[in-house]
Amino acid sequence: MLTDQLKTQIRTIHQHIKTALPNYQSRPGQNQLVAEMAKIISGTYHRNERIGLIEAGTGTGKSLAYMLAAIPYALAQKKKVVIATATVALQEQLVNKDLPFFQQHSKLLFEFSLVKGRQRYACIERVRQQQKHPELFTTAADAAFDWQALLDNWQHRKWLGDRDTLATPLAETLWQRIVADPVHCSKTDRRHLHCPFHLARAEVSSADVLVVNHALLLADLASGNSILPPPDETLYIIDEAHHLPDSAREFFAAQAQLTHNNSWLEKAAKTIQQLITLLPATVMKELLRFDDSCNELSSLLKPVERCVTEFKPRWFSEKTDYRFADAALPKLLQQQAEQLAQVSQKALTQVEKIQQQLQENVTEQQLPLKQSMALLQELSYLRQKLEQQQALWQLYAQEQDKNVYQARWVELQSQSQYIVGHACPLGVANKLEQLLFNDAFAVILCSATLTALNSFQYIKYDLGLTQFDGVQTLQVVSPFAYAEKGQIVIPKMQCEPTEQAYTDELISLLPQYLPDDQASLVLFASYWQMQQVAEALRKTGFSLLVQGEASRQALLQLHGENSKHNRTSILFGTQSFSEGLDLPGKLLTNLVITKLPFAVPTSPLEEALAEAISKKGGNAFLQLTIPATSKKLVQACGRLLRQEQDEGRIVILDRRLVTKSYGAAMLNALPPFRRQIEY
Repeated sequence: MLTDQLKTQIRTIHQHIKTALPNYQSRPGQNQLVAEMAKIISGTYHRNERIGLIEAGTGTGKSLAYMLAAIPYALAQKKKVVIATATVALQEQLVNKDLPFFQQHSKLLFEFSLVKGRQRYACIERVRQQQKHPELFTTAADAAFDWQALLDNWQHRKWLGDRDTLATPLAETLWQRIVADPVHCSKTDRRHLHCPFHLARAEVSSADVLVVNHALLLADLASGNSILPPPDETLYIIDEAHHLPDSAREFFAAQAQLTHNNSWLEKAAKTIQQLITLLPATVMKELLRFDDSCNELSSLLKPVERCVTEFKPRWFSEKTDYRFADAALPKLLQQQAEQLAQVSQKALTQVEKIQQQLQENVTEQQLPLKQSMALLQELSYLRQKLEQQQALWQLYAQEQDKNVYQARWVELQSQSQYIVGHACPLGVANKLEQLLFNDAFAVILCSATLTALNSFQYIKYDLGLTQFDGVQTLQVVSPFAYAEKGQIVIPKMQCEPTEQAYTDELISLLPQYLPDDQASLVLFASYWQMQQVAEALRKTGFSLLVQGEASRQALLQLHGENSKHNRTSILFGTQSFSEGLDLPGKLLTNLVITKLPFAVPTSPLEEALAEAISKKGGNAFLQLTIPATSKKLVQACGRLLRQEQDEGRIVILDRRLVTKSYGAAMLNALPPFRRQIEY
């Protein structure tokens, strides 16, 4: 429970922070957030199930609220705090701005650290090797790279040894030569003790607050907490939590080539032959075993290739992907799946041992360097291929007869003509329940858009929280004066977006809603439509900044320049511009949403989800599509007011909000702007 001492401490820190913040305005919503989060975390509502689903509107100050509620309590209870976010932007804001500010003004003694995956770090020993041996490179351009400058920057702490702090981005081929993989960069080797990855991991053990992304959190939970503290000692804050179900689906999904596997398996045979001549006799047994496994894998994959090649004309006559209804694979694939999963796992274990052995011999300088480095590269490539095969066939081997738990499909890659197999779990509720919610000391899941149609039921179901009695839900509305500061306009129109003539009407109507000397953002549901409209409006003299024609950063820079000088600026964007885009003040006063952001269930995963709902007698449109669209519409409308002094209008050119039965519920889920609906 929260002691009186702790309550007083939280109030005192809050007071210090209010005093330190310039132009601070009292936010009752923030006080409510701090109080409720602290009660959930301390077990006031439920001793064992300390789980909170919290929707906090823009401007409520949720980051500060969860720091206030979690950090003092965690320090008092000797627990760790893990903050997981979906985007790099929020991670950077927390580590570079919010946490240092909180640390300074709370006067609490705690350390915080940003935790990234191993593949984001370079191995300094490998950088030195590249610098010493330019002859290892296959192209002159790669050989000419200035590795010494990189080493100097590391020496003078101008570069922190990770991919994100490189002054100039490195090409993927070069990065792969220096990345800190577990084989090359082992902690047991003294030369690697001061590599960036191991230094960063050393910080993890001493830090009280750890900032991660959703993918790393899931990977760590799935591997039994190899990096982060155990769940029962951890207080989790999952920010941007509306992304967590999708992040988990992506993490537990798999894909691998079903055709053209011969090329890399033949390469494996050549690599094995070279290793036999190079490595000591003690490794011979393992090499021969690995050779046997690769041959076995090859003989199992050949009939698979013949089977999918026969189906190719039927599967890909109209589009480049084909979904297996009810996750039912062709008979041969189903029969081979379990054996393929076992053999690829066996080969994977063997290749890891061989990699380790080769690396040890390289470290002891017993082998010719150039040849050894090339072989290590080959083994890393083989390992990656085997990991993909193992993950896919393991999912394909799971029975789906009575109940369907996966979306399964094949994709024809247009350039290479390879056929790639995919598998993705439909739901991740069980996984999240087992890995996170059952054992965690406390979990606060928060976002500006957690509800769909003003209900927490959808997200509860997606996350696997329907069985937990202790789950607390809270909606804290934004402090913004929506009715005074903004307006939603739904103009009179002849067509609905589903009609053929809609694009033409959009072209003729849009100019009326793009005022001079203002900053506008126009959101489209498809690239095709955006390009059609952009082309037509440019012919009439409009100057437009269109997504895809320059980098996002470049477009926003130009938009900022225009707005600064009070020039007309019109940004055209699709779905990715409706979330995570921050355009405060004059940078956005006029938002136009051309079409409700319905996700067309064309992706195999969405089709499979809809199919599963229909099979259970449900209505996929009402249970899946409408809630998801409502959430996206709320996010899109959230672009307009980013600060309390902002103002402007939102124009929605989709009459379905008025004409369809679901329209009223969608409108009522939006912030309480003034409404002007034309009839």
